[in-house]
Amino acid sequence: MKENIIKNKSFDFALRIVKLYKFLCDKKELVLSKQLLRSGTAIGALIREAEHAESKADFIHKMAISLKEANETEYWIDLLYESNYLDKTAYKSIKPDIQELLKLLISIIKATKQNAKK
Repeated sequence: MKENIIKNKSFDFALRIVKLYKFLCDKKELVLSKQLLRSGTAIGALIREAEHAESKADFIHKMAISLKEANETEYWIDLLYESNYLDKTAYKSIKPDIQELLKLLISIIKATKQNAKK
């Protein structure tokens, strides 16, 4: 069976988000971290849903929602960094991961739309 890169990367990212959420809770940051937890774990959940989409349109729709969640997650990561809840090391560690997920999702959506036109 072929490896599903986006599925694996989104799951690994969700694990990092859960750990980051625990870290932020220890720092008594509860509001922003909850938003990060929700959007950061939703990315992979939506990708999993898309695996069993009812149609190509449904697949594209679920992946597009995952892309929106990834974009929101990047926002919360940036905000946590700019508000000094994340130090530079943590930020530089997680920022490339969300950017990679965004690029992968955009690529998958574009390719699927192009293939659907054929």
